[in-house]
Amino acid sequence: MGKDSKSKDAGGKGKGKASGSDAGASKDKGKGGKGDGLGTCTYVKARHILCEKQGKINEAYKKLQDGWLSNGDKVPPAEFAKLAAEYSECPSGKKGGDLGWFPRGKMAGPFQEVAFNTVVGATSAPFKSTHGYHIILSEGRKN
Repeated sequence: MGKDSKSKDAGGKGKGKASGSDAGASKDKGKGGKGDGLGTCTYVKARHILCEKQGKINEAYKKLQDGWLSNGDKVPPAEFAKLAAEYSECPSGKKGGDLGWFPRGKMAGPFQEVAFNTVVGATSAPFKSTHGYHIILSEGRKN
């Protein structure tokens, strides 16, 4: 959240992802406001793992770390989907945690914050919401 804003000062427009700070500021509309382009999209495509207990989400995250994250690799969506099917207590777990595309304002509180601020292809650290503990894999963004 904002820690990458200095490295994005090169300007230039990307593929609708993080663009330069000037472009991001003009599209900002008061949301995100960090100039990193992450908070400016309207829709996000994501997968998630939801667990009621923190210990269970930490176990799933450890598998992600051991397999990919500790090496600096991105988690392949198919592999994330397998873990979601195994660990997630959300009905979406049966679909590999796939939430599809959802607009800003549909998800509540911390879930929306993390979903809209996780770089495409990246996996969030575990976090708590009113529904339990989550890990999100960001798969896309669009306006």
